[in-house]
Amino acid sequence: MNGTPARGIALLVDTNAIIEAHRAQAWRPLVGAYAVETVEDCVTETQTGFQRRRREQVIEGSQLRESLANVHAVSDLERAELAVRVQGIALDLGEWSLWAHALSRAGFWVLCGPDKASLRCGVRLGFRERLVSLEGLLRDVGHRPKVALRRQYTRKWLDHTLGQLVLEER
Repeated sequence: MNGTPARGIALLVDTNAIIEAHRAQAWRPLVGAYAVETVEDCVTETQTGFQRRRREQVIEGSQLRESLANVHAVSDLERAELAVRVQGIALDLGEWSLWAHALSRAGFWVLCGPDKASLRCGVRLGFRERLVSLEGLLRDVGHRPKVALRRQYTRKWLDHTLGQLVLEER
């Protein structure tokens, strides 16, 4: 799959990916090209911490919800199922809920989120090939952000980090 999904495949995004896509003025091309989904906890996280964010990173909640293909609620049972499978990985609530939701899904999906704990979770669960970079997603739809993406959102960083995590998880 070359690290990016075909259009129409569910693209799960974490809070960091949402904030970075907004900061880089790349959110519209992203949601215009992919069926972008997330979980309630990630939407909530985008609405907290405004006092520490730049103006371009402030995201209006109702507009975010309207732009997403779906926002999923996650049950305690789904979170518990994840806890049994990935003991010892410290995920934040949004990432925890996103991975719990991903495990409950039928069909194909990919996930964009640069946090190393989240990537470790994906590797441990056997989903390395479903982890994608924001840069790769945007390139595949022909969008080059005017504002450079931060390093952890690039294909190069993702490939390097996943390589390290695979070795560590063996």
